[in-house]
Amino acid sequence: MNAATSPSAALTSYDSARLTLACIGSHSALDVCLGAKRQGLRTLVITAPGRDKTYAQYYRARPDGTGVVDETLSVQHFADVIDASIQQQLLERNCIFIPNRSFEVYARERHSYDEIERGMLVPMFGSRRLLRAEERDEARNQYALLDAAQIRYPRRLQGPDAIDGLTLVKAQHAKVRFERAFFLASNPEQYRKRAAHYLASGVVTQEGLDKAVFEEYVLGPTINLNFFWSPIANELELLGTDTRRQTNIDGIRSLLAVDQAPLGAAFTASMEEAGHIAATLTESMLEQAFDLGQRFVAAARTHAPPGIIGPFALQCVIAAGPPKSFVVYDVSLRIPGSPGTKYTPYSAYRWGNEMSVGERIAKEVVLARDSGRLGEICT
Repeated sequence: MNAATSPSAALTSYDSARLTLACIGSHSALDVCLGAKRQGLRTLVITAPGRDKTYAQYYRARPDGTGVVDETLSVQHFADVIDASIQQQLLERNCIFIPNRSFEVYARERHSYDEIERGMLVPMFGSRRLLRAEERDEARNQYALLDAAQIRYPRRLQGPDAIDGLTLVKAQHAKVRFERAFFLASNPEQYRKRAAHYLASGVVTQEGLDKAVFEEYVLGPTINLNFFWSPIANELELLGTDTRRQTNIDGIRSLLAVDQAPLGAAFTASMEEAGHIAATLTESMLEQAFDLGQRFVAAARTHAPPGIIGPFALQCVIAAGPPKSFVVYDVSLRIPGSPGTKYTPYSAYRWGNEMSVGERIAKEVVLARDSGRLGEICT
């Protein structure tokens, strides 16, 4: 029985020939599992009721070598992964845990980030210290990182009375825990009217509005720069680029103005994520993209040593200029929920073949294992 007292102790006790990549059954789990299988690793997905068939049935590993999920571990709630009994089962299977956004959201329903960092004894791929930086109420959050890296992000306004032009309001969604509600306002009066409408429709709460972030609205196409920092190779990679599909704003955009007009003030716009589309960059912008990534990695290393390990994304608007430039409106510090990044050419430019983020994580684990450096990629 593996009775680890710390993640590093667990890693030392593992049978490195039988490593398993484990993750919460949501967000990017299948990408991780496919990548692990391609790199010769085992897979385990933690499932919850109502979301288990995807992993336990439809994509389970089969005797003929097809399928990607070797094993599922059923829990009543995803936050149960922090429980000692669940962790013990993961430790016995030599698991390296791949945190995704769903893990952060559901674990946080019961536990603080301090409790997650200290209480999760299963080794995590990547920096567990940086997970909290995605939360805007953390003192050392993504804005602190962007400031340290001297990366431009939309100008922030100090509340609704400071609105002096088209402004994006980001508030916690009242019904979808892991999503934010977005709406636009051009002046304080318009904000009050739209905030009242969203309150009445149950999209936001007053508490959500009180804690909302107000940012200038930057015009331009959006692009997610999905990077990977490899401690083993000491190298930054651009694995792929994509953009979001969102409900119901994407549907509205497809309507003619004459069909949009009857919706009027009663329409409640939604920007809830529904998927992603591969989207390439002009080649002339790649150097600027890599420069952003390098500066962000350097800032994170100083901000929270050892800094970034593995995947992260800078979610950008491309401002017209001239010259065109990136404005970063959001940051993710773990695997993105976008398995289609491999359908852009950037990973193939580096590796000679398309590689998803999940496979790149698995490849880093294998490289670290084979060189005796697992401690450099797990925390």
